[in-house]
Amino acid sequence: MTKKGSSNANSYGVYAEETDAKNDQAKRGTALCGGHGSTHTSGQTAAQTTPQVLRDFAENTLKDGKNWPTSTAAKDAVQQAKQNDNANAVATDLVALNREEKTIVAGLLAKTIEGGEVVEIRAVSSTSVMVNACYDLLSEGLGVVPYACVGLGGNFVGVVDEYSTIRPSLTLYARRK
Repeated sequence: MTKKGSSNANSYGVYAEETDAKNDQAKRGTALCGGHGSTHTSGQTAAQTTPQVLRDFAENTLKDGKNWPTSTAAKDAVQQAKQNDNANAVATDLVALNREEKTIVAGLLAKTIEGGEVVEIRAVSSTSVMVNACYDLLSEGLGVVPYACVGLGGNFVGVVDEYSTIRPSLTLYARRK
């Protein structure tokens, strides 16, 4: 959302392809996500009385691959471009969203990717099962008794809603004499 450039109510920034906002009534454009308008104390000639939002930023600023991840600015603008300034500003805004808003944004991102879907997973349960068959190999005169084992098993993975369970595991080896 654009910010005021001064204490004047008519000094909100207007998203543009290049930041030109400065201490001048006619200059109010910003290419920075969350940037401000004119810093002139009497406001702007064409008043911007309300802040612009992310939709306006995308429509008016992100054209032809410009201004992402770094904005562009006129040499005499009050706000100069810094490396990755727009990417950092958008990331900061996304982190500040509440859980419901983040889910909405994730859904919108998934819709832009064909076949994408948003799934919230709170916990995953995994159970491993293994059956081993062991046999002592016949050996004469050796101080050790070699044996061979063959096993068959699998993993079962499931999604758990709202809670997690801890499942202990036990490995048992039984030798015959």
